[in-house]
Amino acid sequence: MKLVFILIICLIILIFFWALFIEPYILTVKKITVNDTSLKGLKIVFASDFHIKPYEMFRLKRIIRAINKQHADIVLLGGDYVNGHKKGMSMTIDKIAKEFSEIHSKNGIYGVIGNHDGWQGKEECIRELEKNKIKVLFNENKCFENFCIAGVDDLQTGVPDINKALKNITKPVILLTHTPDIMPKVPYEVNLTLAGHLHGGQIRLNRALLIPSLYGTKYANGFLNDKGKKIYTTKGLGTSILPIRFNCIPEIVVITFD
Repeated sequence: MKLVFILIICLIILIFFWALFIEPYILTVKKITVNDTSLKGLKIVFASDFHIKPYEMFRLKRIIRAINKQHADIVLLGGDYVNGHKKGMSMTIDKIAKEFSEIHSKNGIYGVIGNHDGWQGKEECIRELEKNKIKVLFNENKCFENFCIAGVDDLQTGVPDINKALKNITKPVILLTHTPDIMPKVPYEVNLTLAGHLHGGQIRLNRALLIPSLYGTKYANGFLNDKGKKIYTTKGLGTSILPIRFNCIPEIVVITFD
């Protein structure tokens, strides 16, 4: 009986060590193919929820290297670049944005603002990102030859205006939002919505234990075709509140269309 107790204690310590020191620093490249012939051939890299702490330059540089290895047509960023509610808990946005300037893609880098960015200073975040050639889509869109990217403001710290973001779009469109909770208001005409914010729950057994969403685990992570509305919610890259991940490995997402 004593041996069993010791083994259980050891297992708990190992799980805690893994969740705190190992898994949050693993980086995977998740590849998915979406069936949509109107966007056939397009290759997107999507990354969100960086939550870069003051000492995590190594993690930021590794993420950027992984993004660049994908040779994307366009790179999309889903917000929460900074960590925590106060600036002392995060690497400063000017340093983060400067590193983002090393990202390469055929059609540039576009992003939206997350709730942590809003809490620490939305205007400063936008200014620093755009200074480093990352265009922030603030209830607006950008169209290219065969497709458009639209982006909305953060739901917690601002007012996402989907109609304004989609204004005058006549081409296939990908909608970028920090949180998936706007999905009930997203029109069916949007080809794909990309979201983050939920971190996949960070701690998962057979499913996420806790999701900060009005819709429970519906949009927790991964691809969902909800009666014709398509969304991919990434598990993200960082941690929030608790600095741990379990069975919820950080990811960047490579999306191709066929």
